[in-house]
Amino acid sequence: MPARLRALVTVLCAAVLGALLPAAVAQAAAREVQGGRLDWGIKSSFQSYVTGPIANGSYSLTGGAATVGDSQFRFHSAAGTYDGDTGAFAASFSGGVHFVGHKTDAGAYQLDLTISRPTVRVSGSTGTLYVDVTSKAKGTGTVTTSSQVPFASLALGGIDMRGGGSSVVLNNLPATLTSEGAESFAGYYTAGTALDPVSLSADVAAGGSGGGAGSGSATPSASNSSEADGALADGAVDWGVRRTFREYVTGGIAKGKWTLSDGAEDGGAIFRFGGGEGAYKSGDLDAEFEGALRFTGAHGLDLKLSGVRVVVDDGKGTLYADVASAEYSAKKVPLVTFAAKGLKAKGGLVAVTEAPAKLTGRGAKAFGSMYQAGTEMDPVSLAVALTSDAALPALPDLGSTPTASVTAEAESASPGSAEPVASSSDGGSVGLPIGLAVGSLLVVVAALVVVRKRRTGSASDGD
Repeated sequence: MPARLRALVTVLCAAVLGALLPAAVAQAAAREVQGGRLDWGIKSSFQSYVTGPIANGSYSLTGGAATVGDSQFRFHSAAGTYDGDTGAFAASFSGGVHFVGHKTDAGAYQLDLTISRPTVRVSGSTGTLYVDVTSKAKGTGTVTTSSQVPFASLALGGIDMRGGGSSVVLNNLPATLTSEGAESFAGYYTAGTALDPVSLSADVAAGGSGGGAGSGSATPSASNSSEADGALADGAVDWGVRRTFREYVTGGIAKGKWTLSDGAEDGGAIFRFGGGEGAYKSGDLDAEFEGALRFTGAHGLDLKLSGVRVVVDDGKGTLYADVASAEYSAKKVPLVTFAAKGLKAKGGLVAVTEAPAKLTGRGAKAFGSMYQAGTEMDPVSLAVALTSDAALPALPDLGSTPTASVTAEAESASPGSAEPVASSSDGGSVGLPIGLAVGSLLVVVAALVVVRKRRTGSASDGD
């Protein structure tokens, strides 16, 4: 190619690629994942075994985890990063499940397993589910705690993770127990065992801020004001009522629902009553909170709780509420009691986290005698701010309602046939524009070469 033509092609390449590459680099920056949920039953047959007549055990939820559908656990507050150009995805979810079974005469459990903080990482066509695990080995009873164990491999079924939307939604990803997972599972299953499928949805920020995977919980800010006893600046009480009651309400018998009003918030397994007003003094507290919670369903189910109040006196906490139902209505009913010893301020915040709660006698009446006095209810979490710059803990973040989803069918899906990211106007893949531009550039180069050849040919013919 003559020097003049080479120079022209070089200039065109520099101009086109110079304009495109900065945009591509900017788009390639990982965007922050902020809010979402992960639904996973771990292994439904294991749940049945734990709660069945052999192990005669149970499970409990921690850190705001919830139950959803049939035999699934919901983990919340997704946090991490997503790169729409490469498809790389990493998000950690909050909450945990604690299984116990095979109770001994001494009161200990031979089966004791906690799985928490699931994290999904996808790179290329490979997906892995990591979890924190505390387990008691089958036979020896040795307790082991491990952080972010690569617990299961996830089959993506040919899903193309690239895209530029505002959410990542994946449904029913087949999960297979890894060797590390089998070891941390206390020897109950071998590597290669099929686990329950994993579904998730995660909101993706429009910008390219890029954060690390974390719990999604707020950290109280440092206070610039004095932490003196007195009136509250803000406050919230979080209570899920009772897991089995929620499951009864939404299950096949009651076929009902719950609704929140007057400022109450839904955190999945936790209901928040905010706007706390009252006073704190030397470990004692008297506070009232806003919001109402109503359960409705078949067979006359209609229970409303409002006017929530919490009193802590001499280390004992009591949660009150106004109760309205067809069978029982009363004001300021003491529903549950909980331990709150040594209540002290730290960073402008006075807090009680997941304190075990028991139903009172009048509380039993509020629930139509469905439960007896002394029944364990969901734990109570409480936080009140003594200063205006003290931040309350974050409510579990389930993210936006998924608007698009992908089901991974490893047997039938073809590469590139699925789109895991909902479309959005705030972003997009840069692969197509670059491809078109490069194609156009090649066409220009080819045309120049053809023109040059024609000119050369014409000159030769003239000779």
